[in-house]
Amino acid sequence: MSVSKPGSISRRSLVMAATAVPLCGILTRPASAEFVYKFATGQDPTHPVNIRAQEAIDRIKEATSGRLEIRLFPANQLGSDTELMTQVRSGGVEFFNQSSSILATLVPSAGIVNTGFAFADYDSVWKAMDGDLGTYIRAQIAKTPIMAVSKAWDNGFRQVTSSSREIRTPDDLKNFQIRVPPAPLLTSLFKALGAGPTPINFNEVYSALQTKVVDGQENPLPIIATARLYEVQSTCSLTGHVWDGYWVLGNKRAFERLPKDVQEIVTRELDRSAVDQRVDIAKLSQSLRNDLSAKGLKFIDVDRAAFRQALSKTSFYADWKAKFGDEAWSQLEKAAGQLS
Repeated sequence: MSVSKPGSISRRSLVMAATAVPLCGILTRPASAEFVYKFATGQDPTHPVNIRAQEAIDRIKEATSGRLEIRLFPANQLGSDTELMTQVRSGGVEFFNQSSSILATLVPSAGIVNTGFAFADYDSVWKAMDGDLGTYIRAQIAKTPIMAVSKAWDNGFRQVTSSSREIRTPDDLKNFQIRVPPAPLLTSLFKALGAGPTPINFNEVYSALQTKVVDGQENPLPIIATARLYEVQSTCSLTGHVWDGYWVLGNKRAFERLPKDVQEIVTRELDRSAVDQRVDIAKLSQSLRNDLSAKGLKFIDVDRAAFRQALSKTSFYADWKAKFGDEAWSQLEKAAGQLS
């Protein structure tokens, strides 16, 4: 099933489009296929990442006359995020959609986009990611066995959910047990605000919340919706504390084995789907508040400036500027404004 034209995606069409991305390799290898590659993601089949990735895969197959067949494996079918990172480095998986926050465990500078309260809106996000900061991060990724093969995709602004206390002010985070991804910057952010962050891989988040291993978590609304986290959380505080992006990563050796014309097609079509997916997430982040409210999730509007002010009173910004270095920090501030 194909999705309607970019920008018109809806929650209903996401659910219906799940049939387009089953939890297994979905294409039958044609006799003419010269290359058969795997594309792994951690997101639910209904997430725009998988819908737009499948569209790109279909276009790539057509444009290469079947020379390259890419099989999509969503929902951590091939392993957890950290396991998949190892697989894409070794070449066991050729393509992998990974968030900046997890990529930072291999490429520390990739995590700079997760700096707390750095981006006020999408204008500043894409100014950075399609500009000098994105170029800088790509160059750092290229120093490893992997590479970025398209524009950055959107994971959205992260919000805090809870099954216990309501998070309305920075003080409400004191001793709050919250799941974070295995990402040093997010752990540091919540520690600075007095919370108790616990790194847990995404495929274990639902059960950790259900069994009260942690009281809350933080993710963008499309993840909260497609992973059904609203079933085990009662409130959502619109902190927008971090913007997170996705990189489509490729194993260098596998990508370089492809003929040049095929490489260009892969990048072109993934770039196209990246732009479509950005529109999807922006629209969903608006519409999902109503959808999730109807499912019983209570939304809390907070004063983001108060959270940023509380963070600025700690050593958080100075510590991370020292870790990222002056070059990377200056690229961030060029798009996001001065951080203190």
